[in-house]
Amino acid sequence: MIREVRHLLDEKKFAQLRDLLCLQEAADVAQLFEQFPIEELPLMFRILQKDFATDVFVEMDTELQKSLIEAFTDQELFEVFDDLFMDDTVDIIEEMPANVVKRILQHTSAEKRKEINQLLQYKTDSAGTIMTTEFVDLKENMSCEQALDFIRKTGLEKETVYTCYVMDSKRILIGVVTVKDIIMAGNDARIVDIMEKNPVFVYTDDDKEDVMNAITKYDFLAMPVTDREGRLVGIVTIDDAMDVLREEDTEDIEIMAAITPSDKPYFRVGVFETWKNRIPWLMLLMISATFTSKVLTHFENALNSLPILMAFVPQLMDTGGNAGSQASVTVIRGMSLGDIRLRDALRVLWKELRVSLLCAVTLGCINFIKMYLFNDVSRDRFGLGQSLLISLVVCVTISCTVVIAKIVGSMLPMLAKRMGLDPAVMASPFITTIVDILSLLIYFGIAAALLNSVGVVL
Repeated sequence: MIREVRHLLDEKKFAQLRDLLCLQEAADVAQLFEQFPIEELPLMFRILQKDFATDVFVEMDTELQKSLIEAFTDQELFEVFDDLFMDDTVDIIEEMPANVVKRILQHTSAEKRKEINQLLQYKTDSAGTIMTTEFVDLKENMSCEQALDFIRKTGLEKETVYTCYVMDSKRILIGVVTVKDIIMAGNDARIVDIMEKNPVFVYTDDDKEDVMNAITKYDFLAMPVTDREGRLVGIVTIDDAMDVLREEDTEDIEIMAAITPSDKPYFRVGVFETWKNRIPWLMLLMISATFTSKVLTHFENALNSLPILMAFVPQLMDTGGNAGSQASVTVIRGMSLGDIRLRDALRVLWKELRVSLLCAVTLGCINFIKMYLFNDVSRDRFGLGQSLLISLVVCVTISCTVVIAKIVGSMLPMLAKRMGLDPAVMASPFITTIVDILSLLIYFGIAAALLNSVGVVL
């Protein structure tokens, strides 16, 4: 495909190139444009049919959009943004530098500029920032025939026509009806008789992640958005909800990996910016790991008197870290999906406690058998009795560590949420660091108690 486009472009066969590109999906053409030099993009964009060009522009990467905007004439800029749906326009404007935004607003209609300014006033990450104001609104006293005529006349300017919203004279949302319902009811039926009363809706200041969860929960194609007085001001469509889902999942994954989130694709982030996103977390984790060194240093005499204890430290720390990570990731994901709420903290604690006890007993028993069967060096050096005691120390420590790790791993994300932080902050790296310290304290505490009791001084 790239070679064919390259050939037609070099041969200046623009009509054939337009026909070829317009047969593709807009998202595929936008991705194709990324393979060509930026200076050739304005020409390729102008080759496209007007409506299709707008669809391609929406799918483009922010950097490509910025390059095209700078290359557009004033008339081209007006035409492109005049055809965009309002939510797409706002999304693009939010990603652009101030000088580009100024030029965009200068070349949009006064009515659209007013709507843009209203949408930009909503708080970050709220439903108001991702909704579109282009939707089909009907009156309750319309007949189905009148409603269909109205949809035909205005539908091209709306983002979706399948779901229609019924408002009263004060623009209060009073019902929802689908085109299917209207068609099946017959021409003479009244909208008020077939609409779904008491519709589900969200407020403009609701978090966009909550909107996404609501759309998923109710299997809606679009979610109505009202102000606090109940006036319908916009809708959030399923495609925007999927964009939010992708953004939130990406952000959570990056935070859980101890990386400052970035909204740019991997290859669009420079080396310096990538370093800047990663190094603060690495420094913080490195500094926090010094507490682990402090614990080892504190028990240096114990390690000198019985060096074999050191051989099991990596196993204990890894097992504890893995157990804590399992619990934290499960709870973080449950909170993200809305399955777990802050009020469920005691239920989560009770469940994780029971799970941790089962895991602790299982791992402790299996590890004891493994050490008894394969720890020949320990038996040869210390004798069977002391070797079994060392095995008991390690296995009891693993069991205690698993219980504590799962409790810590499940509770810290909820504590972070309670403090207004992203629960993903309390994911694997932090959980592992905290559990490492606790597991060492437990290990040497149990070792001292059991071994001192039989005359082995630590």
